[in-house]
Amino acid sequence: MIVLRAKDIDFKVTYIDLRNKPDWFLEISPHGQVPVLVVDERPLFESNAIAEYLDEAAKPRLHPADTIKRARNRAWTDFVPTFASGLSGIYYTKTREESAQALEAAPARLTKLEDAIANERGGDGPYFNGDRLCLVDAAYAPFLQRFALIERVLGTGLMKDFPLVQSWSNALLASEIVTGSVAPTFEDEFIAGLKRREFYVATLFAEASA
Repeated sequence: MIVLRAKDIDFKVTYIDLRNKPDWFLEISPHGQVPVLVVDERPLFESNAIAEYLDEAAKPRLHPADTIKRARNRAWTDFVPTFASGLSGIYYTKTREESAQALEAAPARLTKLEDAIANERGGDGPYFNGDRLCLVDAAYAPFLQRFALIERVLGTGLMKDFPLVQSWSNALLASEIVTGSVAPTFEDEFIAGLKRREFYVATLFAEASA
């Protein structure tokens, strides 16, 4: 939805209960995952593929015009699952000890991203490539958004050694394009999911709201 909003494309959103996926959704989503974009009754699936399609189909282009820089941006988009698992591994844990172990491993992935921001930017930001939001921003924003929510109760201080990643995250989460891309109930649903799966961090949210 971030790319759709960045390009000011009219769209209709249907939210899916991933614990009870309707048959019609499973018919158009081969992997049973969101998001899915239906264009002229033809479904497109997988986030990167959808984002690439939208960037080719509608202006303004969010990918860099330079072919080398565009390829490098695509490579950093491919790093998203590795990066995201480094963050989610901290809070998708059953115990405080497991969370602490995952926290020790996370800086290695953040270091790569810190270096990437420093090397890819043509200026001071605030986004990955500079002053314009790009597809790399759209790919990382959801995971940075979730970690920022978790950090309110977990308080790891993880980002203090990665000022470029922190400022990048702050800029993305200050953008209405990003914050408006999730459902109004996003925070409640996310926390409820943590509680259902009995993750350690869910107890911290319960304590914070007590």
